[in-house]
Amino acid sequence: MVWSLLAVIVGSAVVLYVLYTAVQRSSWLALLWHAIIFEWVLDFVTRTSRPQRILKAVQKNATKGDPESVISAIDHYCRHKEWAMNVGDDKGLILDSVLTEVNPSTALELGTYCGYSTVRIARLLSPGSKLITVEFNPAFAAVARQIIAYAGLQDKITLVEGPSGDLIPKMKERFGIKSFDFVFLDHWKDRYEPDTKLLEDCGLLKKGTVLLADNVICPGTPEYLKYVRNSPRYESRYYKSNLEYSKVEDGLEKSVFLG
Repeated sequence: MVWSLLAVIVGSAVVLYVLYTAVQRSSWLALLWHAIIFEWVLDFVTRTSRPQRILKAVQKNATKGDPESVISAIDHYCRHKEWAMNVGDDKGLILDSVLTEVNPSTALELGTYCGYSTVRIARLLSPGSKLITVEFNPAFAAVARQIIAYAGLQDKITLVEGPSGDLIPKMKERFGIKSFDFVFLDHWKDRYEPDTKLLEDCGLLKKGTVLLADNVICPGTPEYLKYVRNSPRYESRYYKSNLEYSKVEDGLEKSVFLG
């Protein structure tokens, strides 16, 4: 009896270890486990959403008015407690580097989610610069607003809710934007290519505008990569990294608009 129980425990441990290893290294298994199964289980057990749990972690562990501590609190929570599809700490350093190089006065983020990358971008903007961030999901936007305010960056950020395809053509009239110096794409992956073309058509890109696209390998944006890498209007470079908080390969694509 004891040996049978021990065998079950050992066998279960081996299965869990194999599954854990597979999830860490397989892109689709990682997304299936983290973004669907594990999230659904926690939502059911806690009766809260992942964004709400991230907000709670920020309120508990970050210092109000300190963007760096907000970023650290989210990174720690997502690496040690519960995975989330932020740009993350590894790719976040690439985002920081590109943003510092561009030093934009006008920036656009497509896909706010919980506000992690929004805070990451806004904290590096020069005085007088402005970031517009677009989020389709109102529940995500509600959490993002609280995290942005907790970081003390609400004066630098304008968060707008709605479909990117509807909002992009209204940017000039609604916000007085002539063009963007920097665009961060981190929303629905099938929107990367059409929204980029829409930004072009609306005259929101100028010569030298830098587009930085996340998750181009996992879950992947093949049509977008094909477009920016083959269009004479762009000069593109791939930055290899890892999917946020995992060992799965992912990366960022930096594309400079040539006019």
